[in-house]
Amino acid sequence: MTLAVCADVGSTYTKAAVVDLAAGLLVGAAAAPTTVGSDVLHGLDAAVAAATAGLGVREMPWYVCSSAGGGLRLAVIGYEPLVTAQAGRRVGLSAGAHVVHVAAGRLGAADLAALRAVRPDVVLLVGGTDGGDADTITHNATRLARARWRVPVVLAGNGDVRAELTGLLESAGVPVTAAQNVLPRIGVLAPASARAAIRAVFLRHVIGGKRLSRGTRFARLVRAATPDAVLTGVEVLADTIGGDLAVVDVGGATTDVYSVLTPDERATGPGREVAGSLWRARTVEGDLGMRWSAPGVVRAAEDERLLAPGERDDLAAAAQRRAADPAFLAADDAERAVDARIATLAATVALRRHARGAATGERAGRDLRDVRLMVGSGGVLRHAPAHTAGQVLGAVLGDHAGGWALPRDARPVVDTDYVLAAGGLLAEEHRAAAGALLRHHLTTH
Repeated sequence: MTLAVCADVGSTYTKAAVVDLAAGLLVGAAAAPTTVGSDVLHGLDAAVAAATAGLGVREMPWYVCSSAGGGLRLAVIGYEPLVTAQAGRRVGLSAGAHVVHVAAGRLGAADLAALRAVRPDVVLLVGGTDGGDADTITHNATRLARARWRVPVVLAGNGDVRAELTGLLESAGVPVTAAQNVLPRIGVLAPASARAAIRAVFLRHVIGGKRLSRGTRFARLVRAATPDAVLTGVEVLADTIGGDLAVVDVGGATTDVYSVLTPDERATGPGREVAGSLWRARTVEGDLGMRWSAPGVVRAAEDERLLAPGERDDLAAAAQRRAADPAFLAADDAERAVDARIATLAATVALRRHARGAATGERAGRDLRDVRLMVGSGGVLRHAPAHTAGQVLGAVLGDHAGGWALPRDARPVVDTDYVLAAGGLLAEEHRAAAGALLRHHLTTH
């Protein structure tokens, strides 16, 4: 067998999988606590050792993604809030970032102070279509240069001033990476170049800067931010099944939703988005999670009128217990039932926001009616009995009161083997193996 290790270093657990590249099959898997308090390599090596035990193979390539230390914090600075700033935000989410700040227009002193306060890992500087407005992005680049800005900047705005502004920022000591314009023309969103640049900056600056490991080995191993790897896996899976799909990933702190849609006449018709449509998209709901953000789930569910009469107080108390102890384990049937309820509410609210466009900023929302596969992910679904995980996804697919167009014929499946991240990590060098892995574990059961 030709084997490869795929590992995800998460904030709480490190998951390792061993993939047979020839057959596209999972042949080993294990998890270990992420050792953020000492050196993340300890937990990574432990997970890999457990996953490879008994395989009899010593040397194999490693493909690693990471969201440890809070993942990638991105700030977006654009020209106009509903156009280039929104386009930049969508591109940042597609690159696996947690967008912590969006600013639009000419930066002033207060804007710079607000930017510093959110402590971004990377700034995405956009503005102007190619050949369009150049004054705003030039002003903003000049302000960053004069402020002696030292956080890495990805410059992905008006191509006419790209070289000039790159030189300006470099001469001021600002770490800058130039990319193609995210919005070259009104209604045309071009994320690929900026997404690649953000990934490169994440690997070059952010991983090492978080001091997750003492040496350089961890930084050499990591190839992507975990959400970026998962979105790539989702894209490969969509190509494999040849149709639309959606993924809801319920984590301890956030609930992420990914969707891949087939472009149609909306891309060029009268209803097109001025900021462009991103057909392969990700949204992050930072107030929805199983542990740290469990109280936010209860508040959001109440706002959405999802709670049963008399349910709120007991559920809120349970959510507070989980937030106070992120390592909380549901030890009996009653607590496991509460976990399932919180997961159901988190997934339902997250899908509502994603589909309505509240999370993506799309006026018309995202049309999920043709979704063929609805994938559930996250530890609460992977470790739950099959009927419980099925109930969570069933509630999402039966959410007729949510104000969004439900999938008409979607098959629910849970990523119990955690292969989406592995498929994304393998996609660049072993596309066929990635496709076979995802097809086997997510579409043939």
